[in-house]
Amino acid sequence: MGRVAGVFGVHGWLKLHSHTRPRANLLGYKSWLLGHPGDWRTVKVTGSRVHGPSLLAKLEGIDTREAAEALLRQQIAVPRSALPKLARNEYYWAELIGMSVRDQAQRDLGQVARLVEAGDHDVLVIRGEPGETLIPFVQGVYVLRVDRTAGVIDVDWQEPE
Repeated sequence: MGRVAGVFGVHGWLKLHSHTRPRANLLGYKSWLLGHPGDWRTVKVTGSRVHGPSLLAKLEGIDTREAAEALLRQQIAVPRSALPKLARNEYYWAELIGMSVRDQAQRDLGQVARLVEAGDHDVLVIRGEPGETLIPFVQGVYVLRVDRTAGVIDVDWQEPE
């Protein structure tokens, strides 16, 4: 959902980098999971606001600049059960990462390493042989099917010769 990107002031406020759209959606959750994969702890959000181009949050028990600095670069997540239900052809980035990608000839192109925002469309970054492949996540054009159960994304994509 985001990460702690900096500190704000001397009373423990955090500057956030949000991966949500719109970015302020991150502020709508009253508690977060803070940490890194395999090492999460639940924290209570006691205050939050948009401050110019920044998002700010105050966490319970974090009352000094030094305490806030100790949280720098930690990731912010929420339990999947707290996320809004998606429409049929909508996906959370987290569920696409790690999926296998194959072309129309059933050739394995690799796995989704990450996604990036690139203007009108998100882009799948596929890690495989011989390296990374970038495929726009445009359903019905490049992305033909996402099979959550099998963990496979079928695409209409040909590598340049």
